Amino acid sequence: MGRNKSILILFLLVGFAFSQSKRDPRSVGLAGAYSTVADGIFAVGFNPAMLAYQQEKPFMLQLFGVDFGIVGNWLSLANLNAISGDSLFSLGQKPGDPNFDNKTQLLNELKDTGGLTYFQDLHIPLPLLNYSSGNMALTTNTLILSNYKIPYGLLQLMLEGNANNPDIDMTLNYEIMGVTEYGFSFAVPYDQLAFGVTLKYLQGLFYMGIDPDSSHANLITSNEALYGGGVYYLRQGIGGSGIGVDIGLVSRDINGWRFGASLINAIGSITWNKENMMKDLLDGTDNIYGNDDDLFHFTWAGQALNDSVAVKYIYRIDSLNAGTIGNEDLFWNNDPKDQIVPVPLDKNGNLPKFTMDYPAIFRLGLSHAGDGFLFSSDLWTGFDDSMFSHKGWRWSAGLEVTKFESFPLRLGYAWGGSDFQELALGFGFHKGPIIFDFGFAFRNGIWIHSMKGVNVSTQLTITSFRSRKSKPKAEEAAPSPIPENGEDMKKESKEPSEESLPDAEEQQ
Repeated sequence: MGRNKSILILFLLVGFAFSQSKRDPRSVGLAGAYSTVADGIFAVGFNPAMLAYQQEKPFMLQLFGVDFGIVGNWLSLANLNAISGDSLFSLGQKPGDPNFDNKTQLLNELKDTGGLTYFQDLHIPLPLLNYSSGNMALTTNTLILSNYKIPYGLLQLMLEGNANNPDIDMTLNYEIMGVTEYGFSFAVPYDQLAFGVTLKYLQGLFYMGIDPDSSHANLITSNEALYGGGVYYLRQGIGGSGIGVDIGLVSRDINGWRFGASLINAIGSITWNKENMMKDLLDGTDNIYGNDDDLFHFTWAGQALNDSVAVKYIYRIDSLNAGTIGNEDLFWNNDPKDQIVPVPLDKNGNLPKFTMDYPAIFRLGLSHAGDGFLFSSDLWTGFDDSMFSHKGWRWSAGLEVTKFESFPLRLGYAWGGSDFQELALGFGFHKGPIIFDFGFAFRNGIWIHSMKGVNVSTQLTITSFRSRKSKPKAEEAAPSPIPENGEDMKKESKEPSEESLPDAEEQQ
């Protein structure tokens, strides 16, 4: 059993080292303007209907790739320079002072998103398990996602003090989740358009986050002192499962133009704390999850957490002012031993399950293929602010220069959504069976000094030795013309040809 686990872990680590995601390098280089130009396995996650127009193309098999992104809503070189040195102490100046606009702009930016946020994602498929042929595709993708948010109230207190702000929301947000998507995609072409579907099994690997319904924190200010307190309930899940469905429509090529729409995760949810292979994989030699011999587990205050406990952290600030600042009893929190609490079991005595919706994304797209170039544009939005989804429209446009067929160059720009604006660059090497691409994006900013995040993506895919071009159609031999009637045939057979006529010398 131990040897089998070691082999499986090694296989997973290879997937971690050589990974690829639905957000492939070409989509990164086009800033996400991809739903009507995605090819083969890369249509999955954008618009599965694109598979319908690739039936005449050879197979695709993805060998490896790396895709990593991180983005925030404020931290950049330009913003750090704006508050560095003397400017850090002059942020509290009154309107009209030189640095007042810097502080106001900073607070306005953070207020719109509720605080200082960071989002990080890593996409990991198992190698050799992303394959497409004709109008079908099989894909496997592991997503490691994390969200962090420092509340706006805490930042406002640091920059403005407590004036005109008596009750400050101090609630932190934190989530980290790992999910593996196993997808089967197919598309059906019709006269004017094609319809595509991706059916996904969602295997929950792990989840830990602050429960927004059971957690709260605030700081109350008065003329005499500061008061406050908070309760944070961190729930976790090891092992889960769910289903997801993507649907898409795309038109046929109309004078080089193509139009499409898709709904990614039209149906999607994950139920945590279900039995699955993750617990069997991580429980160590004693086959019991939640102790020191585990291959992985969450910890709190140096203690391993099993899937039957949660963390409840309680703190209190009592009468903070200049006279009591040295009082040891001013700050209080519950004992670390009391912070790890058992999760109440359900009426059947089983570990309670909790379900999370898998974020959905709606896309509209168009593209135009010309002589030596490809232009594409997408408009998309999410339906809630969760993980990779954002409640706000985002528009992107991309240009791919294909004049040199083996070396495509890409440029993209996006505006709106959680990243606000993005500038992307990319290139590829497509020669014979080799498809190599690289993409890089400045996220939430279009220059090095103003960007607040990056996205780096690369991948290697193989296809037929004839490259990814459409298969040549067999030429049918045209039949000889048939005379209209038999008389003409007889007449033609009786009339001698010019070549058979005797020349003048023979006639003499």
